Amino acid sequence: MNQNARLLLIDGHSMAFRAFFALPAESFSTSTGQHTNAVYGFTSMLINLLRDEQPSHVGVAFDVGHRTFRTASYEDYKATRAATPPEFAGQIALIKQVLDAMGIAHTELEDYEGDDILASWSRQSDERGWQDLVVSGDRDSFQLVDENTTVLYPHRGVSDLARMTPQAIQDKYGVPPQRYPEIAALVGETSDNLPGVPGVGPKTAAKWLGQYDGLDNLLAHADQVRGKAGESLREHLDDVRRNRRLNRLVTDLPLELGVDDLVRGEIDREAVHTLFDALEFRTLRERLFATLATGEEKQAQGGFDLTIDAPAPGGLRAWLDAHRSRGPVGVQPQGQWGSGRGDITAMGLATLEGPALGIDLAQLRPDDERALADWLADATIPKAMHDAKGPLLALWARGLDLAGLDSDTELAAYLLRPDQRSYGLADLTLRHLGRELRSDDGQDVPAQQTLDFDAGQASSATQLVVQARAIAELAGALDEELDKTGQHELLEKVELPLQRVLATMERRGVAIDLAVLESLRAEFDAKVSTAEQQAYESIGHPINLGSPKQLQGVLFDELAMPHTKRTKSGWTTDAEALEGLFAKTGHPFLEHLLVHRDAIKLRQIVDTLLKAVADDGRIHTTYLQTVAGTGRISSTEPNLQNIPVRTVEGRRIRDAFVVGEGFEGLMSADYSQIEMRVMADVSGDEALVAAFNSGVDFHTVTASHVFKIDPEQVSAAQRSGVKQMNYGLAYGLSAYGLSTRLGVSVPDAKALMDEYFATFGAVRDYLKGLVEQARRQGYTETTLGRRRYLPDLNSTNRQRREMAERMALNAPIQGSAADIIKIAMMRVEDELRAAGLKSRMLLQIHDELVIEVAPGERERVEELVVDQMSHAVHLKVPLDVSVGYGPSWNAAAH
Repeated sequence: MNQNARLLLIDGHSMAFRAFFALPAESFSTSTGQHTNAVYGFTSMLINLLRDEQPSHVGVAFDVGHRTFRTASYEDYKATRAATPPEFAGQIALIKQVLDAMGIAHTELEDYEGDDILASWSRQSDERGWQDLVVSGDRDSFQLVDENTTVLYPHRGVSDLARMTPQAIQDKYGVPPQRYPEIAALVGETSDNLPGVPGVGPKTAAKWLGQYDGLDNLLAHADQVRGKAGESLREHLDDVRRNRRLNRLVTDLPLELGVDDLVRGEIDREAVHTLFDALEFRTLRERLFATLATGEEKQAQGGFDLTIDAPAPGGLRAWLDAHRSRGPVGVQPQGQWGSGRGDITAMGLATLEGPALGIDLAQLRPDDERALADWLADATIPKAMHDAKGPLLALWARGLDLAGLDSDTELAAYLLRPDQRSYGLADLTLRHLGRELRSDDGQDVPAQQTLDFDAGQASSATQLVVQARAIAELAGALDEELDKTGQHELLEKVELPLQRVLATMERRGVAIDLAVLESLRAEFDAKVSTAEQQAYESIGHPINLGSPKQLQGVLFDELAMPHTKRTKSGWTTDAEALEGLFAKTGHPFLEHLLVHRDAIKLRQIVDTLLKAVADDGRIHTTYLQTVAGTGRISSTEPNLQNIPVRTVEGRRIRDAFVVGEGFEGLMSADYSQIEMRVMADVSGDEALVAAFNSGVDFHTVTASHVFKIDPEQVSAAQRSGVKQMNYGLAYGLSAYGLSTRLGVSVPDAKALMDEYFATFGAVRDYLKGLVEQARRQGYTETTLGRRRYLPDLNSTNRQRREMAERMALNAPIQGSAADIIKIAMMRVEDELRAAGLKSRMLLQIHDELVIEVAPGERERVEELVVDQMSHAVHLKVPLDVSVGYGPSWNAAAH
């Protein structure tokens, strides 16, 4: 028996509901549509409790359903409780998955409530002399409080928990803990639908219990209680007895898990990653790992024992020549970097074996600088880095280059788990090597000294070489996994060379006409003010147009508009809902409100662009390879993909992106219907392939097939409907979704879909088989073998499963399109250089490339770009490339 055990017991349903109502459901949901506010709040609370209370044993109890022995005894028990909100659906199951990943036991028992399980565990704990903490939002748990048991009761949400000790209960209710349920029996419990004695409050009840030494004596002498309260008591004696019978917790349940089975388990880091990726809990995951030691951390082999060398001045070349590795040399730079700028101040180098080297670049002699530059630029020496693009830009800023990059451990980890939200080196090292990276403690590192990094002796130089050694070892481990999944060639032939192309584009940037942006900023600002004033005038008074609560008051109370979708904070006022309301009502307030919102969004985009203009007058966006699960490239600081292209105002923002000094114009080249072309290729549908090969407008031809008429007879409405089908195919478009897009009835949309799939049967069969195959193997693959894992395909939650099915339809198509544009980018960059042209590639946005064209090179560049893009891969249908040219990005549109 462990006399020093500390037990933490949690009422799962009670605290999950508290978390649900503490956090807005509309602010916590995954891309699959699963609400997660209860899961997030519960998990956040759990992390804090484990950190603060340091329990040795943990158990969580759940209710099984609404029917218990209490409802069998009293049918109206808890009958007045509101129906469970639909947003809560599925969240208990997810909380249980979190508990499993965190090594925490949980249980439930038919016919009993979670509080009964907690009471039984608490009794077992008392028998062992343990200290136990009970976390519950149900005041019935107060009867468990004694010298060994404290209840943590939520004051607000689940973050503020009051410690209910015997003295705290005595002070608050005037009775000891064992008599709190006697007070509740007299007063009643509204939440449980247990009516008490009318006219009797907690103070009166406490006075009676003290005067008569408990409830049994009080009831036995009820005829002696004076006044109207006494009369009321005598009239409701049966209610009081019933209440006491029902609020008494069961303490001797035959549980499969006893307190000895509640030993706190190890956190399964891999399971946490998988689950938190699905839940999209990035910051919460980071907090969990930063706060609590995982099983891997406790069982880690330790740090990295290695020798740090410090060659004599002038001896760097000899050291580098002498220390070659059987694998790539791990390179870890230190410094600051960003697109087109940055600097490296130090560098750690480590092979898989032998001594490592820490280099302070500021202390290098000229001959050592040359030695390092030659070594970095030597393509015959394989090297590995982690997130190499930023350091590469910083090296270029120093006049250095990096060749022979054999592995980037961030990119490799991304290919293995493309939906993971974080690829930190420390986390990957722990996950794949079972080793820890030790933090810097600021101590100096003497030359030629072997350090035990488990002992925490880590200076700045030590930290760099530890990271470099970790990178070297990690590169090999990740390579093995990539070989097993058939994705190593994807890293070697696509992602690594693309990384260098993206860095080159970031360094170049794109020229900006500040006058255009400033003019647009002023225009959008004026539009915001005008729309705001017009909105006020349309209802006769000002309101805060950014306040959902005030908008709800105007729309649904003052103007009595049809209700939108119900959320926790009331009827939704999101953009889609407002557009739907405007379509129904045509009310001028909505018209001005929508204009106001659009103008604010455009103004924010312009503000972001203005802040991003560098000293050279150009914007240097940062391209990200490890964000989109499908393999798509994204951009940030600023996000150029965020600039609207379907509105006139959005396209005008592109007028600010102009040709730079010394160049003649901008060329825009993009793929036409690339995802549908991939669909035609992978499905092999003969009618679809023929439509592309016909040379006639694709949507018109497909419509002619669907409606069995000549292309010349296809109406605009028929073309529009089939166009929506074409674009919606790979996204699991439903009949309802199609009806919404076309503004037709669901049956009409369903009829169009039936006609479409009757015509393109191979497409239907391909899409159906795609989901079934992904469900069997757990992942999808692009034509180049890029995988996306979709565990929710087998989820018991319908909403999550259906979203995963739509992702399974989309990932191979969109991922293949992403691979094609990446290959095209590399081919265009290589061929422009090989041809000796000065023109250069600046931007990649979705399926579009933007080229800055040098004087006299337009025709050659257009021919080269079209050739390389259209022949990036071989498909059953041609890759069609559209080209435009002009002085600005917008003018180059086509």
